[in-house]
Amino acid sequence: MSEQPGGIMAAEMAEQPAMLRRILEEGAPRIREVATAIAARTPRFVLLTARGTSDNAALYAKYLLEIQLGLPCGLTSMSTTTAYGARPDLTDVLVITVSQSGGSPDLVASTKAAREAGAITLAVTNNPDSPLAAVSEFHIDILAGPEKALPATKTYTASLLALYLLVEGLRGGDGAAAKILPDLAAQVLSRREEVRQLASRYRFAERMVITSRGYGYPTAKEAALKLMETSYIPALSYSGADLLHGPLAMVDNISPVIAVVPDGKGGEALQPVLDRLRGRGADLVVVGPTPQVEAASAGFVLPTEGVPEELQPILEILPLQLLAYEVTIARGQDPDAPRALAKVTETR
Repeated sequence: MSEQPGGIMAAEMAEQPAMLRRILEEGAPRIREVATAIAARTPRFVLLTARGTSDNAALYAKYLLEIQLGLPCGLTSMSTTTAYGARPDLTDVLVITVSQSGGSPDLVASTKAAREAGAITLAVTNNPDSPLAAVSEFHIDILAGPEKALPATKTYTASLLALYLLVEGLRGGDGAAAKILPDLAAQVLSRREEVRQLASRYRFAERMVITSRGYGYPTAKEAALKLMETSYIPALSYSGADLLHGPLAMVDNISPVIAVVPDGKGGEALQPVLDRLRGRGADLVVVGPTPQVEAASAGFVLPTEGVPEELQPILEILPLQLLAYEVTIARGQDPDAPRALAKVTETR
């Protein structure tokens, strides 16, 4: 435990610029080797397996793989294997399992069964000595270093960057566009006072809605998870398209809504949703480029110039991690140790 509430989470969030630089300098060559070996096997399909925060990282990888490589992807329902005993034919299927600890029994069992069913298995973890790494054919170490706070922060952004570099390697790219991330991440994290001011809007919130589209959708899901597990505020995350299919009815002029607006095609697709939210008088806060923030009730301007849309999620989540932290502190709770949670969740 830290000496002051939130001290561990704050320190680990602050490590992220250095960690991103470490992955680019030390981890990228190994990731490229793994990608080259997998590409030579020409997988026909990709299945992504994960839980919790890692599941949001896996969803990001799904967007990357489908958009950048044109490979069809699915998110695994592990119970089909672990509870129901299904054994699909996974010959020439790439199964990527994302896990911070690599220790959850269902992840290990599902990956082991996939390998036995003919899959190319890759574990992406923060623990190269984990059971998951041991049962997988390939492994990528995300090099985040020990993460002691219960809410995952640096392991999330590390997973995103590692998965981006993997996809770059699979398509023969060099990942050079990511080199600007460490400095930009440091800039975003230095603006903590801006986030603290935003947090005052949510101290007494009874619920929140977070929305986005495209590459920003995993960010919305991860931000909702962070807010729920640290501050205990029910935070509902929706694709902007799904928000219009019913849930929009619950939004009113006292409902806080956070929109993660990518600078690119995802942001363009989200525009009609933003218009509808404004029309309903929602308390709309935007995380995104300057014009979108200026058109909202409040927001956080992201440095998106020169940053490809597919890399923006690594920056988008940073102010939202800070927001979850600041809201939790304002509510008199300790974000380092949310109630009823354990660092390694063992599901079967």
